[in-house]
Amino acid sequence: MPNSKILTRHYNILLFNGFSNHCLANMVEPLRAANNLSRQVLYSWRFCSMDGDPVQSSSDLVVTPNGSISDQQGDVLVVMPSYGYRKLDTRSTTRIVLAAARKHRQVAGLDTGSWLLARAGLLDEHRATIHWDELSRFEESFPAVDAVQERFVIDGNRLTCSGAMAAFDLASALIRRDHGPLLSMEVGHLLMSRNGQDHYPLPLKSEDTLVNRALAVMQANIETPLSIRELARKIGCSQKRIEMRVQAELKTTPQALYRRLRLNLARNLAEETEQSIAEIAGRCGYENASAMTRAFKAEFGQTPTAFRHRSLSDG
Repeated sequence: MPNSKILTRHYNILLFNGFSNHCLANMVEPLRAANNLSRQVLYSWRFCSMDGDPVQSSSDLVVTPNGSISDQQGDVLVVMPSYGYRKLDTRSTTRIVLAAARKHRQVAGLDTGSWLLARAGLLDEHRATIHWDELSRFEESFPAVDAVQERFVIDGNRLTCSGAMAAFDLASALIRRDHGPLLSMEVGHLLMSRNGQDHYPLPLKSEDTLVNRALAVMQANIETPLSIRELARKIGCSQKRIEMRVQAELKTTPQALYRRLRLNLARNLAEETEQSIAEIAGRCGYENASAMTRAFKAEFGQTPTAFRHRSLSDG
């Protein structure tokens, strides 16, 4: 449900020549998706360079930054050099990174960004990772850092990841920490399985096998919803057990999860089709448009008709 008291977390992303487009997209796109799914500005970001001049990625994409990192402050400083990081390992870079870190509550090193953070002393006495090709050299060069071979590490206000694919995992973990496991799971589903032809082309998945089975049954029975007792019987467990597992994994109840799935589909249909609100209500398991409209407004803060109009105006 929308919450006007939620504060936006501001990311400043420090790019260098040779940065990875893949790594950048895997960090930013989950944050964008979280904003879109929640219909709130949970995250904002700015692209920066050390001097405010344009930077060129490893695949020749030129990015004109929003400004110099020295002019920025925010919640999270993201350092992303990727390729060519050894040439960036200079006193000037260290000075700039340290000054920027003082203006942020957290610092993150993506891919080989951990090297520059470690050189500035920002990872001393912290667990951290780096691109695994560089892990041995990283351990030898920075003995004060507890270097580990993991996809990503969140150690207090220090965030590190091992490469482009791991940046997606880190972003997902941050969304989960900030706004709960359900939104994080929905972001992963949106970015990993949406094909533009259907509204739930692949099952929404969690890390718990029993919860996955429950999700599959829920998604197969959107138009004619089951009771939780019936759902539990279909997956071969007790109602209490599935309630406990869903609560442990997703911090919600099976009833609320089922309702969320139905309303997410209603939102997609309202945004992407010309079906009437009554037709959408039927497809999402509601007896009539009024019942769905009340549930939709309680979940998303506006009626499906208002949501559709807003989507059309935004488009």
